[in-house]
Amino acid sequence: MPAHHTGFETALPAVVVGGGPAGLAAALALARSGVETALVASPPAAGAPPDTRTAALFAGSIRLLVNIGLWDAVAGHAAPIAAIRLVDDTGGLLRAPETSFTARDAGLEAFGYNVPNQALVDALWEAVRAEPGLRLVAGSLLVEIKADAERARLTLGDGRQLAARLVVAADGRKSLCRAAAGIATRSWSYDQAALTCTFAHSRPHHAVSTELHRNAGPLTTVPMPGRASSLVRVERPAAAERLKSLPEAAFRDELERRLQGLLGSIGEIGPRAAFPLSGLTAEPFAQSRVALVGEAGHVIPPIGAQGLNLGLRDAATIAEIAAAAVARGDDPGGPQALDAYARARRIDVTSRVWTVDVLNRSLISGLLPVHMVRGAGIAALNLLGPLRRAVVREGLEPSGPVPALMRDDFRAPGGAAARPGDRSGDRSGDRPGDRSGDRAGDRPAASGPA
Repeated sequence: MPAHHTGFETALPAVVVGGGPAGLAAALALARSGVETALVASPPAAGAPPDTRTAALFAGSIRLLVNIGLWDAVAGHAAPIAAIRLVDDTGGLLRAPETSFTARDAGLEAFGYNVPNQALVDALWEAVRAEPGLRLVAGSLLVEIKADAERARLTLGDGRQLAARLVVAADGRKSLCRAAAGIATRSWSYDQAALTCTFAHSRPHHAVSTELHRNAGPLTTVPMPGRASSLVRVERPAAAERLKSLPEAAFRDELERRLQGLLGSIGEIGPRAAFPLSGLTAEPFAQSRVALVGEAGHVIPPIGAQGLNLGLRDAATIAEIAAAAVARGDDPGGPQALDAYARARRIDVTSRVWTVDVLNRSLISGLLPVHMVRGAGIAALNLLGPLRRAVVREGLEPSGPVPALMRDDFRAPGGAAARPGDRSGDRSGDRPGDRSGDRAGDRPAASGPA
């Protein structure tokens, strides 16, 4: 299918709109799957404050980073998550038993890795600039998009114009692309806010992420390199703002008390941020030449580390479907391709949105029967090994087909097993999460939560 970079007369196979992690990953995934792509996004401004958040990326997301050649650039900043511990801290009379899930339940050395957002985004931007099959269109925002039977026409604020068969919308929860395609959304909010930061501590975390289930919402610590962890603490909005504004010494004392000695004495506290919790889903996930990825298609609270992992599965899926269409000489933004993408993503997204919502609401509910059901479910996970292993597998990756870019056997166009700088080659012992080589020295050495 012919493609040209400017004007409305002919169209690129794909344009990605949005420069967050999901959008950058989608652009690279498309380009490295053989789909000529433009990316409408601007790199972070020089001198912008660093992003101190972190993301817990599961095994499939790590394999995606390996297969698009990014893992080496990120690995040195990441820390493995070998186990997840759930603790009932609601203070009720009927408390669920403490439950632990280990990576070995899923046949892995690690569930995934805790990756600093800044390191991930820096690596993505570096790869975008170096990718020959990807054209960066920076310096101006998208202001209009119109689609017809042949292509989508995009106009930027500075007057530049692009045309594409497929528009991958990664432009966030207030997506202009989604609105232009006429895709409906359902949104909701919670009377909660999440407080995030990083902190040092005196006791080792042993690569264990701990989630305290509390009436206000979960409090989660996620391993960082050394004796440090990242924190996601869900509270009522007023309480989150109060905690955010506390002097560091007072916040340190309060966190140490809340963790009840779990990680020993609390040391240096990183920058704190608070944001309200909300949810959003789109239906369908694609139409009128627009496919939604990341928060353009789904927003969920930072519980269970599902958000960015979902967005990266979106990116891998649309790249696979678009590449297959281009290889057949078909339209990557036509109804057949878009329907395939919408079907592929619907169950995965819907099931995770529902699960996170139910878990969160069960914690903040004041109804005793709700807490009894939640406790009984956790007790069953404790007692029934096959059920626990099934839950672990489903939490890490969706049942059903896994996108090619999230598999160990991915082959880039031309048959290459790996790109320069990636670790996927034939050294199975080096693969993140692979049990074939437990070489602790190869584990990444850096940061925290989603």
